[in-house]
Amino acid sequence: MLDKTKKRYRLRIIIPGYPEFNIYSRVAKGTTALGPVCVASVANKMEKWDVEIIDENNLRRYGPVAEAGKANHEFLQDQRPADVVGLYGGLTSTIPRLYKIASFYKSKGAITIAGGQHFVEDNIKEALNSSIDYIVKGEGEKTIKELLRTLEKGEGENKVKGIAYKKDGDIIETPDRELIEDFDKFPLPDFSLVRYAKIKMYPVGRIRGCGMNCEFCTVKGRPRYATPERLLETISKLLEIKDARHFFIIDDLFGQQRKETIRFCNMLEKYQKDVEKRLDFVVQIRLDKAKDHELLSAMRKAGINTVAIGFESPIKEELEAMNKHIKTENMVSLARTFHNFGFLVHGMFIFGYPLRENVDFKMSVEERIKRYRKFIKESKVDTVQILLPVPLPGTELTHRLKQENRIYPIEDIGWQYYDGNFPLFEPDEPLTAVQLQNALKKIMGGFYKFKYVFSIVWNIFHFPAIVFFLHNIKRGWRIWYRRWRNHLVRFGGWIVMKEWETSFKKGDFPENLEKARQKIKE
Repeated sequence: MLDKTKKRYRLRIIIPGYPEFNIYSRVAKGTTALGPVCVASVANKMEKWDVEIIDENNLRRYGPVAEAGKANHEFLQDQRPADVVGLYGGLTSTIPRLYKIASFYKSKGAITIAGGQHFVEDNIKEALNSSIDYIVKGEGEKTIKELLRTLEKGEGENKVKGIAYKKDGDIIETPDRELIEDFDKFPLPDFSLVRYAKIKMYPVGRIRGCGMNCEFCTVKGRPRYATPERLLETISKLLEIKDARHFFIIDDLFGQQRKETIRFCNMLEKYQKDVEKRLDFVVQIRLDKAKDHELLSAMRKAGINTVAIGFESPIKEELEAMNKHIKTENMVSLARTFHNFGFLVHGMFIFGYPLRENVDFKMSVEERIKRYRKFIKESKVDTVQILLPVPLPGTELTHRLKQENRIYPIEDIGWQYYDGNFPLFEPDEPLTAVQLQNALKKIMGGFYKFKYVFSIVWNIFHFPAIVFFLHNIKRGWRIWYRRWRNHLVRFGGWIVMKEWETSFKKGDFPENLEKARQKIKE
């Protein structure tokens, strides 16, 4: 219960740190998660509440650091005691760390609230038995206000929509809250609430939901749209206050609302001309949007330089299992269209996706690796991310694999491994779990190599020659920069791969995997 004698309360929202061996740690040091910022921005407008965000993956400005680079919560609670602690459960691999943090704050008398896409189905029960007082189901902007007001009064939890909690040993779930439709009712994301962080890439968004219905994905439902004006205002505010230049538009599918997307791009182009600043944007987009040249042209003029595309697989049978509606024979030409428009293309893949029952298809791991390497080379993608399938909580993929008794027991292969870098279930024959993990190393290791450190130096000295040959400084710069940047990233990727392999060797995953496989066979 909150102390009713206090005039003000503090809400601390915490983004738990990745496991030590996570390959995304370097990227996370320069950004943060948008969801917690949106929720915190709403709570910060409440009369009696002071709000702050601690991102354990980004503690670069005098942050109180303790074990393994994570936040020193003992120090934080001594200096600025939190009455309520919100915990972001949007990434399943951070859940063990989330529970550990919750246990600490619970021992200090704070009320603990958790939310995010991990907390569905049976995981709600697990969380409420792991030092969590309240689970927020679904979107949190409305729920956090109602819940905090209820905590101030000390009664009426059952009247708050969209939460789960324990009472007298029983789990109570209130009715789900309706989805947000009018985003203009809420304040713009306030990134100044993120303490100790040094943010270089700001996450912003306009669209929630996705109608593509991919089997492995947690993002479902009818897309809902904020206005282009709101997104532009968010960008403008960040430029003015934070001098932000780099943005990641986190919409799952940029361009879902085609006309409004093009209008936004045109507004963004004009805005940059008016303020005489050139901004840089990364978006996630479907491969088949390459057919829409008007959209691509508007995107380039608006400063969208990098597109992240979920190719997922160059194997037809796997795409069909995923519910991906794209033909493999068209994928290379569509990818090259993005390349020809001048976009940097980040290709995202899922290796070894499990097929549905009654599909008569078998392919050796060697042939799969060959297919992936060939596609990556022919499509001219600039950077790649290849992961193993992850049976995330609540997805159709997870339900299917559970019915087939293929998912490794969580007591052996815990949530910390649910980041796409580890085999989590028995794969299709003739593949084995060890083969899948080694295949990732082979493909990524063939793309990110040490030798590119020499190419970086070579490119520096050959810049004048390229410009002279093309007789065009602007075009020469673009060609040179793309090559130089890609070689730099590929060398950097080699460093990350080496760090990951070192951490992996220190862990006990191989032993745990063998235990899990034996249980599945029994």
